Amino acid sequence: MLNIELIDRYEHYLSKVRNASENTISAYSRDIKKFAAYLQTEGKHHFSEVTDVEIRLYALRLTDGGFSPATVSRHIASIKTFFCYITEDGLIRKNPAHSISTVAPPKKSPRILSGAEIVRLLEQPALTDPKGYRNRAMLETMYATGIRVSELIALDVSDINLELGLITCRNGKVRIIPIYDAAVRALGSYLKLSRPLLTTPDETALFVNKSGFRMTRQGFWKIIKSYSESAQFDRDITPQMLRNSFAAHLIENGADLRSLQKMLGHADISSTQVYARAVRNQLKDVYQKAHPRA
Repeated sequence: MLNIELIDRYEHYLSKVRNASENTISAYSRDIKKFAAYLQTEGKHHFSEVTDVEIRLYALRLTDGGFSPATVSRHIASIKTFFCYITEDGLIRKNPAHSISTVAPPKKSPRILSGAEIVRLLEQPALTDPKGYRNRAMLETMYATGIRVSELIALDVSDINLELGLITCRNGKVRIIPIYDAAVRALGSYLKLSRPLLTTPDETALFVNKSGFRMTRQGFWKIIKSYSESAQFDRDITPQMLRNSFAAHLIENGADLRSLQKMLGHADISSTQVYARAVRNQLKDVYQKAHPRA
């Protein structure tokens, strides 16, 4: 079976069996296709020809090419997962990645905004035109739910229940997330006063751009960047920092990790525990700086 056919079957497996998100499928597929292109330069045109040597040499090639340890580790993890699938499915006889180990890169502490910084950012959009109402609603929704940018722009009007204060996120597994009153009001004002002026009645997307179509990732990044500058932050503010801050602030106020895991859509609780560690480290730092005998 040709490499491209194996990759197609793997993508189908990730989508239909693993119920992986589009972003996950795209990332795995991109990594495997890059590895397949490398194999062709080495004269190997079928995954059945691959040995552990090719995989180790590929890792060295990535390292020599200037890729970070985290990126190299991710590529190797993608390759291991792919070969595990095609071996278990009987598509090749032996798994060449079985003996390959991946070194987990040191986890960086998530960058978190303080409560005051969040307020400063959320207050940046001026409620004087349709875009201001839209941008305020987008920022409030991100901080209220901790959803990813891809999930934010994928929301449809039908995913919002303002009466109950709930948002339905449909990225792979469906998640229903509560939203606080200020976010409900911001969304209500946007839907009533702003969105009808930005788009046509038959557009399903909740958040739309100036052309009336679904907002893009790049478009929202530009919005964040603009408000980061106008608020005169001393560092770049990213959408991920809103998600990080949502998680950290909930933990600071007593949220349990399992509930937070469900809201964030983490498959593994260890991904959620990163925020708990960040909060503990932050408290230790405050203690060391403030306690007279520390």
